[in-house]
Amino acid sequence: MADISAFEVMVGEWEFSGDVTGHARFDWLPGKHFLRQHGTLTRDGVTHEAVEIIGAVKPFGATEPAAEITSRAYTDTGETLDYTYEIDGDTLTVWGGPKGSPAFSRAEFDAGRTVLSGAWQWPGGGYEFTMTKH
Repeated sequence: MADISAFEVMVGEWEFSGDVTGHARFDWLPGKHFLRQHGTLTRDGVTHEAVEIIGAVKPFGATEPAAEITSRAYTDTGETLDYTYEIDGDTLTVWGGPKGSPAFSRAEFDAGRTVLSGAWQWPGGGYEFTMTKH
C-alpha cells in the first residue's frame, strides 16, 4: 500500500519560476487520502489552468488502495493527464503516465523543504523550474 503522508510537504501555496511561471495550491481532501492541486502555469507565453487529484486509487469494490501514488489532472484544454508520483528522501519524481515513462520530472527539495528545483523532460523537449513555497 502506498503512503500518501510523504506528500504533506507539498501542502501550501507555491510559486513557479524558471522556464515556467505561475502558481499552485496543494491541500488535502478530508480524510487525507487524496491531495488536491489547483494551478496556473505559463510557458512560452501560453497560460494553462489545471486541477489534479493525487493519491492511491481504491476502485469500487477494492479492499485496499493501490501500491503506487498516481493522479489525474484535468486541464483547460480538455486534456486528462495521468501521472505517477514518488518521493524518495528529498527527491520528487513525477512520471507522465506509468513509472519509468520517458516523460518525467525529477526535482530536489532544499534543506528547509520550501524550494523544489528540477526539470521536466520528454523525448524532444523539456523545461527547468523552481517552485518556492509561501
